[in-house]
Amino acid sequence: MAQCVQSVQELIPDSFVPCVAALCSDEAERLTRLNHLSFAELLKPFSRLTSEVHMRDPNNQLHIIKNLKIAVSNIITQPPQPGAIRKLLNDVVSGSQPAEGLVANVITAGDYDLNISATTPWFESYRETFLQSMPASDHEFLNHYLACMLVASSSEAEPVEQFSKLSQEQHRIQHNNDYSYPKWFIPNTLKYYVLLHDVSAGDEQRAESIYEEMKQKYGTQGCYLLKINSRTSNRASDEQIPDPWSQYLQKNSIQNQESYEDGPCTVTSNKNYDSNLLSLDGLDNEVKDGLPNNFRAHPLQLDPSSDTSNSIDGPEHVKSTSSLHETKKANIGIIHGACLTLTDHDRIRQFIQEFTFRGLLPHIEKTIRQLNDQLISRKGLSRSLFSATKKWFSGSKVPEKSINELKNTSGLLYPPEAPELQIRKMADLCFLVQHYDLAYSCYHTAKKDFLNDQAMLYAAGALEMAAVSAFLQPGAPRPYPAHYMDTAIQTYRDICKNMVLAERCVLLSAEILKSQSKYSEAAALLIRLTSEDSDLRSALLLEQAAHCFINMKSPMVRKYAFHMILAGHRFSKAGQKKHALRCYCQAMQVYKGKGWSLAEDHINFTIGRQSYTLRQLDNAVSAFRHILINESKQSAAQQGSFLREYLYVYKNVSQLSPDGPLPQLPLPYINSSATRVFFGHDRRPADGEKQAATHISLDQEYDFESSQQWEELEEEVVALVNKGVIPSSFHPTQYCLNSYSDNSRFPLAVVEEPITVEVAFRNPLKVPLLLTDLSLLWKFQPKDFSGEDNEEVKELVTSEPEMIGSEVISEFLINSEESKVARLKLFPHHIGELHILGVVYNLGTIQGSVTVDGIGGLPGCHTGKYSLSMSVRGRQDLEIQGPRLNNTKEEKTSIKYGPDRRLDPIITEEMPLLEVFFIHFPTGLLCGETRKAYVEFVNVSKCPLTGLKVVSKRPEFFTFGGNTAVLTPLSPSASENCSAYKTVVTDSTSMCTALTSSASSVDFGIGIGSQPEVIPVPLPDTVLLPGASVQLPMWLRGPDEEGVHEINFLFYYESVKKQPKIRHRILRHTAVICTSRSLNVRATVCRSNSLEDEEGRGGNMLLFVDVENINTSEAGVKEFHIVQVSSSSKHWKLQKSVNLSENKDAKLASREKGKFCFKAIQFASQSSEKYTFADIIFGNEQIISSASPCADFFYRSLSSELKKPQAQSSVHTEKQSMEDAVKLIQKCSEVDLNIVVLWKAYVVEDSKQLILEGQHHVILRTIGKEAFSYPQKQEPPEMELLKFFRPENTTVSSRPSVEQYSNLIKTSLHYPESFNHPFHQKSLCLVPVTLLLSNCSKADVDVIVDLRHKTTSPEALEIHGSFTWLGQTQYKLQLKSEEIHTLQLKACFVHTGVYNLGTPRVFAKLSDQVTVFETSQQNSMPALIIINNV
Repeated sequence: MAQCVQSVQELIPDSFVPCVAALCSDEAERLTRLNHLSFAELLKPFSRLTSEVHMRDPNNQLHIIKNLKIAVSNIITQPPQPGAIRKLLNDVVSGSQPAEGLVANVITAGDYDLNISATTPWFESYRETFLQSMPASDHEFLNHYLACMLVASSSEAEPVEQFSKLSQEQHRIQHNNDYSYPKWFIPNTLKYYVLLHDVSAGDEQRAESIYEEMKQKYGTQGCYLLKINSRTSNRASDEQIPDPWSQYLQKNSIQNQESYEDGPCTVTSNKNYDSNLLSLDGLDNEVKDGLPNNFRAHPLQLDPSSDTSNSIDGPEHVKSTSSLHETKKANIGIIHGACLTLTDHDRIRQFIQEFTFRGLLPHIEKTIRQLNDQLISRKGLSRSLFSATKKWFSGSKVPEKSINELKNTSGLLYPPEAPELQIRKMADLCFLVQHYDLAYSCYHTAKKDFLNDQAMLYAAGALEMAAVSAFLQPGAPRPYPAHYMDTAIQTYRDICKNMVLAERCVLLSAEILKSQSKYSEAAALLIRLTSEDSDLRSALLLEQAAHCFINMKSPMVRKYAFHMILAGHRFSKAGQKKHALRCYCQAMQVYKGKGWSLAEDHINFTIGRQSYTLRQLDNAVSAFRHILINESKQSAAQQGSFLREYLYVYKNVSQLSPDGPLPQLPLPYINSSATRVFFGHDRRPADGEKQAATHISLDQEYDFESSQQWEELEEEVVALVNKGVIPSSFHPTQYCLNSYSDNSRFPLAVVEEPITVEVAFRNPLKVPLLLTDLSLLWKFQPKDFSGEDNEEVKELVTSEPEMIGSEVISEFLINSEESKVARLKLFPHHIGELHILGVVYNLGTIQGSVTVDGIGGLPGCHTGKYSLSMSVRGRQDLEIQGPRLNNTKEEKTSIKYGPDRRLDPIITEEMPLLEVFFIHFPTGLLCGETRKAYVEFVNVSKCPLTGLKVVSKRPEFFTFGGNTAVLTPLSPSASENCSAYKTVVTDSTSMCTALTSSASSVDFGIGIGSQPEVIPVPLPDTVLLPGASVQLPMWLRGPDEEGVHEINFLFYYESVKKQPKIRHRILRHTAVICTSRSLNVRATVCRSNSLEDEEGRGGNMLLFVDVENINTSEAGVKEFHIVQVSSSSKHWKLQKSVNLSENKDAKLASREKGKFCFKAIQFASQSSEKYTFADIIFGNEQIISSASPCADFFYRSLSSELKKPQAQSSVHTEKQSMEDAVKLIQKCSEVDLNIVVLWKAYVVEDSKQLILEGQHHVILRTIGKEAFSYPQKQEPPEMELLKFFRPENTTVSSRPSVEQYSNLIKTSLHYPESFNHPFHQKSLCLVPVTLLLSNCSKADVDVIVDLRHKTTSPEALEIHGSFTWLGQTQYKLQLKSEEIHTLQLKACFVHTGVYNLGTPRVFAKLSDQVTVFETSQQNSMPALIIINNV
């Protein structure tokens, strides 16, 4: 149990005190009424004696009584009604609430820290009032009247006669059978005559004379003159006199109710009746006139006019506001004891002392003696009191029957003069004067008698008081007999069906057990008496039981909480809303955050409901909020009901302050860090063949790698625009901000361009949520960024649509446990600083709360297809935590977060806005296929744009054509096959010879040192005016590798008018192209052995081209036609086709391979920049390869090839300083020849035949080395053994390779193809052979020609068919730069046959080299001669 103000040793004597009746004349009542008090109330503060009192027991032993208190009350002839008592108790409890500033005790039990109020004053008030208001009963005499004060006034005409009347009246009430109430202790009641004298108005001499007369008539011990009202009431304001009555009257009066202060519309539970306000002693607020014997109804009598259903557990009713306030006013102004001085206070105190000392105690002493004598002398009573006591102490016990064996004889009644009752009377008298030893003996004796007679009600009463007496005996000679109390409680409750007496037993016994620290037994006792008949009693007892559990040596925290919940529930049923709320709140401390989610929900729900009933709306909202925001395990129906309740309460809160700030709503959850902000218009959907640039949209997922690529592209173009340097103020353009982007700077938005905020909502409940009228909440400061900021900055919030327009989503449905994003737009119409604060919406749920399939209302769809059950308007803020800082030491050691400014854009002046559309843009191409498409550029803003460029990592994929109109074909209709190329019809005669043309790479935007990735877009006049659109052709070429290619285009443009904040803008486009295999071209170039050519100059080569159709027909390709092979070089050109077959069409069906051989010749270049294009045509029209787009793609592939790191140079950069000689040797093997193979493919698609065209490039750099049109896959290196030691650092020799040496000297044998010789005439056949040696380098070369056959084995000489060179077998020559030398040789044959003359071995070295590098000239191709015999 909770701590009490009084100890149990003080509580019990105060609860059982001698009762004295007061009977006043009307005049005497009038005198006391001047102080707004009845006579009994007047005495109440002084009813405790200030000194010890002595009396003698029947054995003439002196007995001391300490702190004796007497109870004086007016005579009331009607017993109190139980309903009225219940009402009074209810009011007492509701009137006692915990003090506002009370500091609660903190109890630490295990891992719980609980704030618990240590005291429960409402329980103490209840207990005191309960014990005081117990009606007198026949089986006990504790609250029967022992004496009666007869009070008359000295101002009456005949005071002595008045006393006689009062005496007769008392006698009539006591002895007349008409009055069964009140109860009197003994027939001979003490009468004490009191004369009241009003000092301020009365005649003192007369009073004294009347008093003398009284003393003679009644004796000095039986009367008293009490002087009061020493000051007049009009002097009341002069001095402040203490008011000792207020505490007693407030405690026991129904008037004072704290709940009045709750304001209008408060639901008070049966506290306020419309009857007159009644004080405990039953005097109305107005003095009633009438007879002196006008006995009023008991104060606890229910007013007949009030409804009988208004008992304590009946329905509640609301008292009207006006009557509440009137009552309150009537109560506040009353001053008690206004006519009394402190001297009067002392006189009243003296009067009580005199009455007790001279009247009451002698009367009690005499009565005890008489009762004792009667009991001892009474015949038929086998045991005197003292013999019984002796037996008890000697230990002989009468065996007691158990309660269950006794038959139900609670109806047995004794006559008033029965000896058993006389023992009980004596015991009660001894108990009242604190003679507990004697009282115990008497109770014990009476108990046995009652049990023998099976008078159970009497026996229970004796057991109860025997237990209390045993406990209170000084020196505690025996332990507290708790089993007596248990038997008494069981008897009262089960046999006598008297819950009031059972409750008294429990209250007393629990206090006694608590004082002995037997908390567990006390709790069990308290819980045992909880029942359905009284919610208030059950609530209070359960609460005390909970306090028992928490006060145990090892506190039982969960039991405490559980019983607090039960108590709260019963308080709620009893209409005690405040106490119910308090209990639930205290229990909540235990359940909170321990994972008891369903229990937590129940408590929060109840707290919410009770708070709402008590109009503590903020508490109610917060409790309901808790139910909704924790991850609830409740069923969908339960969650729906919680949500509706919450909305209802919230609605009421918001109605109280409709103009207040919008409340923060708990649902749905918002993942603030997932908020994305997009600046700009939504992308237009594709319109037929028109496809808008993909740009950036909120539908795209963030990809770190691609965002890095876009940043690099933007940096590349910005660097080019700023002459190779990226300005320090440059930051990559960010159109979409998310949790991955850099949000440390204020983003820039453009006026009149929408800002879209994507908010990520999540509904944690199992019921759908419907958000209506959803929009963004913002704050805006208009500013002028261009000039000085003269205008004052005024803050505008939310209500200025002419500054910032807001889009409102009329309905947004989030299904149960669904995550969903809402995209909300703002339209800035003014420059300045915008701060997006959060979202504002109406939160509601759908009628019926069933999950709706499908989606909620889309933006702009004001369909209203869901019926709202209820909704409240509120807001949620978007607060985004920035990234954690981790740069400085201080930041690393502490937890600091940087700013995240994605929601605080700066609105800048208007900028041009470009939209790009692609027309006839393909999604699939063959590798190398060229296709013509169109690009449309539209300026949709009000500003002209300029400086349009496009940058891409794959410049070889597209071209806008050359710089000059001549080079760019006008339209696809220029040829018979709607070719994308510029074509010229040719005649069939020029089939085998090449047609040449030339072009410079500068014409195609690829000059020296320029960045081929950045391509200026050829706008007419370089400016695109507002609203204007331009269509430009764009040629595309399928990448050489098959597969899916993502090709990024970044369009860069600027405003004509330079803006301080935004320098440029960008537009992105990602083209996805799927390429399938077409042709595979391999080419090799080798020196021709013939030295002379048609033009008489040296230096010609043979070019072998292999073309294979590797298409697997997945694109429906029937066959490829090679229509043209072109060369492009600064020094070489194709001259003619060598292997012209009969079939002039070069067709390749699937998996076929074609081989071509061309002759290439060297020529003197006119310009270092110009490339000469030579076309060899296989069809009947020439594609001009030096025009767009053929040349464009050639140059682009050339430049991308040049960008690739060269293998040999990248290996050892430190060996760049190779000797000049070696360079010269290497130069001999270099060739600069590029081949373009142009083809057409015939495709069947949807039973229509299409002709596709394309081109492949082969770049030849080295003689004899095969080159390919497609990138070669690098073979992974084979696994090497791990070396455990460091190899010696060997210098890489700068010796040229064998191949490079073999290209120093070109050799050529001239001889007849067949030679006829008459072997029968001459056995040796001599054939003249000319050996031509040509120096290919620019340096002098020493040459050694060795004609001796290289002997591999001895058998080789005997091989039939060998021949011999005659004459000199070795020649040493020196060849000057590019010199041609002729050697005349003779070969000698002895047989007919076919011989290979290519046996001379040629060695070469550079003349000026110190070291002789000798290496064998590779055997040249076979030189076959046929020797015939004639």
